[in-house]
Amino acid sequence: MKTIHKFSAIALVAMIVITSGCGSKRSPGRVYMPDMAYSRTYEAYDLLDSTKFTGDVNNKGGNMIYFNAMPAAGSIKRGDLFPYTLPNDSIGYNMSGAIANPVGELSVADMAEAGRLYNINCAVCHGAKGKANGPMSGKVGGIVDITLPQYQALGDGTIFHVMTYGKNNMGSYASQLTKEQRWKIVKYVRTLQGGGAAATSDSTNTATAVPDSTANAKKTM
Repeated sequence: MKTIHKFSAIALVAMIVITSGCGSKRSPGRVYMPDMAYSRTYEAYDLLDSTKFTGDVNNKGGNMIYFNAMPAAGSIKRGDLFPYTLPNDSIGYNMSGAIANPVGELSVADMAEAGRLYNINCAVCHGAKGKANGPMSGKVGGIVDITLPQYQALGDGTIFHVMTYGKNNMGSYASQLTKEQRWKIVKYVRTLQGGGAAATSDSTNTATAVPDSTANAKKTM
């Protein structure tokens, strides 16, 4: 009799386990460790309840310390170049000429990519050859011919500085282009000026500079 009761109890538990996952077809049934399966919504920059969280490490009370999820000051993301620290003023502009281009000699593939980025972001104003004859010529004032001697004389750092902060009618391109991309475009600009070194051979990619593209408008140099 006891054996029958034990068997019945085991059968009942088995039925409960089996049927617990046989509900709606839209539901997977019971979830093991639901906190791992369904992440809680986290608003990184939302204001937190001041009765539960505090940012004052010296006056915590019973509250939890919160952080704003911003990178630590002075930190650099993996693979990125060092920060450009010269200020956006006349002093920074004058000092920028002494900044050397940290990007080494470009391969054919890298030079082609630099040309593509130039055509997307710069050629719309400066023209595919840098002659100030892009599609925006005559519509935006102050577009310069970057192949003229006075612009050839600018240091790589100064061209980078202008691309980073903007100058006159030209806006900043720091949000559109990474630091490395801006430095590579400087290399490409030098080829338009006739003073840039030829790209090194690349056995994996022998592409050349791409045709003119006018996806984004760039203002003046």
